[in-house]
Amino acid sequence: MNEQNPYNGNQLKIIITQEQVEEKIAELGKRISNDYAGKELIMIGVLRGSTYFMVDLTRKMHVPFAIDFISVSHYSEQADSTGVVRITKDLDLSITDKHVLIVEDIVDTGLSLGYLLRNLKTRNPADLKVCTLLNVEARRIVEVPVDYKGFDLSNIFVVGYGLDYNEKYRNLQFIAEFDRL
Repeated sequence: MNEQNPYNGNQLKIIITQEQVEEKIAELGKRISNDYAGKELIMIGVLRGSTYFMVDLTRKMHVPFAIDFISVSHYSEQADSTGVVRITKDLDLSITDKHVLIVEDIVDTGLSLGYLLRNLKTRNPADLKVCTLLNVEARRIVEVPVDYKGFDLSNIFVVGYGLDYNEKYRNLQFIAEFDRL
């Protein structure tokens, strides 16, 4: 979509509308519900970006599940986030012998997700899968599995629906390209 919308003085180019986001989340919720029927599921939201997506996704699911959250940080002097990743908020629940679904807002370089997958596998879950709203293969440094994905994006910077720029724009109900220049 080529609409231009001013928001706090910035021009945002909407690339995924609110309606498209809602439709995709409903599809993902149905697929995940079917795949996890009869299983003990724990959904892990990766803070902070996944919050909006995870809340709406769980509202479209029709299986019982528990939720937990984890947070990771990058430590790098480079702007491309290729530095060290570490957990800054760990899980409260045990995932041993549980079916675990990591919920991400966006998978781009794969560094954070790769680290999380390696870490969480050591905790002996029954299985470990990934759901992301946005997938950016063009930025991938580390190959990671994405079992459920909403939209594939090219190498652009986006905000909205949990994704931010300097902690702003998370509340947008659509996904918009944002020019950081």
